[in-house]
Amino acid sequence: MTTLFDFSVKNIDGQEIKLSDYQGKVALIVNVASQCGYTPQYKGLEALYKTYKDQGFVVLGFPSNDFGAQEPGSEEQIKQFCGLKYDVTFDMFSKVKVKGAAKVDIYKYLTEATKAEVQWNFNKFLVDKSGNVVKYYASGVSPDSPELKKDIEALF
Repeated sequence: MTTLFDFSVKNIDGQEIKLSDYQGKVALIVNVASQCGYTPQYKGLEALYKTYKDQGFVVLGFPSNDFGAQEPGSEEQIKQFCGLKYDVTFDMFSKVKVKGAAKVDIYKYLTEATKAEVQWNFNKFLVDKSGNVVKYYASGVSPDSPELKKDIEALF
């Protein structure tokens, strides 16, 4: 059976990363954008990461320009924006397609596992320590949502 750990992706610096490096950790995978109404969720995602990282939690951010062309920048521009504006320290990856025919393999896996297509920026997928997708959350579910926190804590 396929899990998250079967994939490799490029990080925001262009280095190939095996997602198996995250084995044993709970992951929240989020498609992000710098010019979206939901962009302030970066602050909440960083707070969530800092709250739970010592318990084995990671946030994996995947920039995407698929919705409203709200992520037009280069990886370098995205990295600078996230660092300067939101002090993002969680792992960020190269810009990807999360919908349509050009959807990258990791997002094919996430959407097939949850039977939920990515609807907009800041959709979230919760993955357990074994690499199995547990739940999908729409953009409106904020990082400080009690439901999301409860679901994360249940996986430790």
